[in-house]
Amino acid sequence: MGKIIAIANQKGGVGKTTTSVNLAASLGVLEKKVLLIDIDPQANASSGLGVDVENVQKGTYRLLEHTTSAKDAIISTQSPNVDIIPSHIDLVAIEIEMVDKENREYMLKKAIEKITNNYDYIIIDCAPSLGLLTLNALTAANSVMIPIQCEYFALEGLGKLLNTIKSVQKIHNPELDIEGMLLTMYDSRLRLSNQVVEEVNKHFGKMVFKTIIQRNVRLGEAPSYGESIISYDAGSKGANNYLSLAQELIEKNSSK
Repeated sequence: MGKIIAIANQKGGVGKTTTSVNLAASLGVLEKKVLLIDIDPQANASSGLGVDVENVQKGTYRLLEHTTSAKDAIISTQSPNVDIIPSHIDLVAIEIEMVDKENREYMLKKAIEKITNNYDYIIIDCAPSLGLLTLNALTAANSVMIPIQCEYFALEGLGKLLNTIKSVQKIHNPELDIEGMLLTMYDSRLRLSNQVVEEVNKHFGKMVFKTIIQRNVRLGEAPSYGESIISYDAGSKGANNYLSLAQELIEKNSSK
């Protein structure tokens, strides 16, 4: 049974998509079979893995509408062992369309039930909001990974996200775990970065991943080439960080 991990934080610009794409690619390189589900209307995870998002016919929009099956929506990528269900700007409309539907929080869970056994990991890249799309991701997931950027206001809004996770656990998905907090955009030269690391570790202790994602120019460049950092520059600091995160994730889950 594949482990489903939602990567969520309602704050924008914290490294959700960067983490989704590069963690998926790193797990793939470590010989795990991975499916990335892009549930963000901005479709950055899809274009970041080389998908032509303008021409997506069967993506998460039709998947959530249940007008296409997960099997038919899957596209293989150039990243070894990584498949994707891409997103499209159409997805913006889905929250309005789903509002009156019965069991609207379970649309994604129901749509991917038949394919979860085909993968070791299924990673869901969430939109920067706590709307119906993120709710669907949290209801379908086994766990949630929360990227936190090492910058001012890092912990702002985190309480809100943790409350949302609690209410999802209570109402829709009692099995939902917190996979861990991931510190991103770390710059060792900045006192502020070090303060945030200290603070997050003080508050959340063992829930924080040991791996910290450092600020890295190559990491920022890779998406514009439609590549993960692993294929764009395997020797970069960013690639090393994400491979280390993938390793930590695998070890954590094999000891359970």
